[in-house]
Amino acid sequence: MSKRRIKKVAIIGSGIMGSGIACHFANIGVDVLLLDIVPRELNDAEKAKGLTLDNKAVRNRLVNDALAASLKSKPSPIYHQSFAKRITTGNLEDDIAKVAHVDWIMEVVVERLDIKKQVFEKLEKHRTPGTLITSNTSGIPIHFMSEGRSEDFQKHFCGTHFFNPARYLKLFEIIPGPKTSQEVLDFLNGYGEQFLGKTAVIAKDTPAFIGNRIGIFGIQSLFHQVKSLGLTVEEIDKLTGPVIGRPKSATFRTVDVVGLDTLVHVANGIYENCPNDEAHELFKLPDFINKMMENKWLGSKTGQGFYKKEGKDILALDLNTLEYKPSKKASFATLELTKTVDKVIDRFKILVSGKDKAGDFYRKNFAAMFAYVSNRIPEITDELYKIDDAMKAGFGWEHGPFQIWDAIGVEKGIEMMKAEGLQPAAWVSEMLASGSNSFYTVKNGATYFYDIPKKSQEKIPGQDAFIILDNIRKSNEVFKNSGVVIEDLGDGILNCEFQSKMNTIGGDVLAGLNKAIDLAEKDFAGLVIGNQAANFSVGANIGMIFMMAVEQEYDELNAAIKYFQDTMMRMRYSAIPTIAAPHGMTLGGGCELSMHADMVVAAAETYIGLVEFGVGVIPGGGGSKEMALRASDTFKKGDVELNTLQEYFLTIGMAKVATSAYEAFDMGVLQKGKDTVVVNKDRQIATAKAHAKLMADAGYTQPVKRTDVKVLGKQALGMFLVGTDAMEAAHYISEHDQKIANKLAYVMAGGDLSEPTLVSEQYLLDLEREAFLSLCTERKTLERIQHMLKTGKPLRN
Repeated sequence: MSKRRIKKVAIIGSGIMGSGIACHFANIGVDVLLLDIVPRELNDAEKAKGLTLDNKAVRNRLVNDALAASLKSKPSPIYHQSFAKRITTGNLEDDIAKVAHVDWIMEVVVERLDIKKQVFEKLEKHRTPGTLITSNTSGIPIHFMSEGRSEDFQKHFCGTHFFNPARYLKLFEIIPGPKTSQEVLDFLNGYGEQFLGKTAVIAKDTPAFIGNRIGIFGIQSLFHQVKSLGLTVEEIDKLTGPVIGRPKSATFRTVDVVGLDTLVHVANGIYENCPNDEAHELFKLPDFINKMMENKWLGSKTGQGFYKKEGKDILALDLNTLEYKPSKKASFATLELTKTVDKVIDRFKILVSGKDKAGDFYRKNFAAMFAYVSNRIPEITDELYKIDDAMKAGFGWEHGPFQIWDAIGVEKGIEMMKAEGLQPAAWVSEMLASGSNSFYTVKNGATYFYDIPKKSQEKIPGQDAFIILDNIRKSNEVFKNSGVVIEDLGDGILNCEFQSKMNTIGGDVLAGLNKAIDLAEKDFAGLVIGNQAANFSVGANIGMIFMMAVEQEYDELNAAIKYFQDTMMRMRYSAIPTIAAPHGMTLGGGCELSMHADMVVAAAETYIGLVEFGVGVIPGGGGSKEMALRASDTFKKGDVELNTLQEYFLTIGMAKVATSAYEAFDMGVLQKGKDTVVVNKDRQIATAKAHAKLMADAGYTQPVKRTDVKVLGKQALGMFLVGTDAMEAAHYISEHDQKIANKLAYVMAGGDLSEPTLVSEQYLLDLEREAFLSLCTERKTLERIQHMLKTGKPLRN
């Protein structure tokens, strides 16, 4: 095990990528020195102030402006604005000697070998021997960069390629140079995964490495297919988006966001440097791309690319005429067949057997991709799983090419290739001949891959820190209904995994949650509520609430809300520790559930908040009560208690959503000293299980129900009502917003009690439920719910 500790890093180059990487190191608590060049001339503002080129602010202008722009950008590169204090800026003349005191130097300057070599020359004069030194290049061969450097430099040098944006994309490619030591590679591989929260992949020093080599092939392959299949830009984006587990921006929209020039730069690099690639001609740019480059239609940064916004209208480029026309909604019969298939992996078989243009497209597209990836081994990597890891982590694919090929069937994939005049690499036929009929298998909860030299299924390394629910669901299932699966995680800990659409919480999920507590209290030691879907839970099933409200089934609705509240309270007051593991969108009821667990182990990328105002109600699953309780717990002697309560009231009233788990602490949704954050989501279930076991082993006892919540009564209610009145009068909020806010005020003040009083949680829950129900009788609330169900967007009425 390496003894290295990373306490301080130096990032050389503060462009979008350099600043983004600096922010991500700051995210995980590392001190960062961010350096860039000194400006050659004064700008107008500096001239007006009479500054000279010797002035420190002038000398650090480039780095300071770049970092400031990065911190303002959306989505934010930093988990919490206060973390930016961990970054110190400077320039490459005055501050370069400071690199002697860092543990890792990373170069992120322009993609030009001559400039990179000059930077390394300077750095080597000040670098302390043994310090890690890496380059975040996306394609310059690593062996060229370290030529002529000292033995110690070359031993500690390699490529460490982050994908942009560094906070959000999980791929971290590590590319050894000819003399990189094994200790350095092992260290970076472990550090990338455990501390940076990335999927670390050791790649070979080949053009564009793994992610971009395969990703750019995929895009270029589409560029060449789009015309021959007679498909439009919008149709390709429909076919290559969420339906196949890819991001919403699909293909052309993604190119617009990344910038066509970036893509062309990488494609040209592969075309020039891979003359023996069997798909060499495919990396040649089609005419329409050359024309777009000439016209500077590079995407978002130039205001137009494959798409263009005119007023409120989105126009799409016609690739034949190169004119923009209103974008049309694309639809295909084959896609209709997958509408009822929730799991993306189960759709591929249906898609490739389609009888329309979409079916043709998928057969051609996957055949080309399968042939290409099989032929890249051993050129870019020796292990097939690394290609899948790179595509999932760098391009946001839910499944990598070999996983998709497995889902379609290896034989079927070969048949599709032959129909296109393509051939898989010889090892694929050898694999089938050896008796392995798939690239992956799952045994005892671990994933195995087909190891080509060994001709056998071998365990993928590094899984011991993870619990992969997909792998244990069948073998470790303890209970299942239509809403949840309860799995035994081992060591006496159960996991309750939601299985509903978007993990919404309805009757079946609540029944499953109660069953999980029953089982855990009887035969187990603790319970984790966690899943590995895209989002933890988008909240209560508002469709069900809407139906009951429209039918005026208020008794049933009251019972349903009470069932939700009772389940939350049961989680809090059970005889075993309950740990919630939220990640992604954790909204409304998903947030309420997290707040009622004994502990929250949140992924850093958790977007959590009580958003019920958006659908015209207040939090009704214990969220309004809980915010009143948390306010009461933070009242300090001599405090202006009203101000504290108002903070919690506004968190609900403004439907605030944290953009990272760290922001949720500021909102009082997560609690310091009780809840914790993990940077690598893959480790989340295992970490939550460890905490549950720790609490159980320490002798967990059932908490006593609270009857000491201090509410402020009329005094708080009066203040809130005056506030909402003023907001409505100034047209900041609508009349209906005011009505909802006043109902919330009544709950959080504990009603119109004449003086501050200590009440029970149940007292507040009853007020909350009554307010929720009364809002469900309002026409404007029903309009809001209906609008949200139809469009997915809140209505302001």
